[in-house]
Amino acid sequence: MLLVKEGHLSELTVLFDRYHVALYRFFFHLTVDRAASEDLTQNLFYRVIRYRQSYEPSQGSFRSWIYRMARNVHFDFCKQEQKTPGRLTDPAETEDQIADRLTGYTEEQYLRLEEVLARLPVEQREILVLSRYQGLKYEEISRIKDISVAAIKVQVYRALKQLRTLYFKQQ
Repeated sequence: MLLVKEGHLSELTVLFDRYHVALYRFFFHLTVDRAASEDLTQNLFYRVIRYRQSYEPSQGSFRSWIYRMARNVHFDFCKQEQKTPGRLTDPAETEDQIADRLTGYTEEQYLRLEEVLARLPVEQREILVLSRYQGLKYEEISRIKDISVAAIKVQVYRALKQLRTLYFKQQ
């Protein structure tokens, strides 16, 4: 990213190759919309180019910086659309994810989890996507959200508790 910041924009290809799938999945879990997730991922990398001068390695990792920017892109999207992300309507949209990440679970269980996740408030869904789906550490999430690690732990606990309640209530 330091090379991109210095004006070597061709180096962004490496970052794109490394992060675009994870960022697309981040957006997909928040929006539950393939087209919107693709657009948001593209908009994010446009912003990376546009705001490359704001990257400061002393303030955290590139990963934290780009996820903070991704949160802002998603927030702008929700504000523009004046809606919260909807529920999963097409089970076929998660087939790739099922094959990639879940072994030992039935497709029905995975789809039910996705439906319940979509019913959570955006803030709870976001914290679970960052911590569980994207694998970010609590320290990274605290830099992204600009709150303490202890607050992140509380938010994750509450979101998981709510997810668990909704998941088993639906059964």
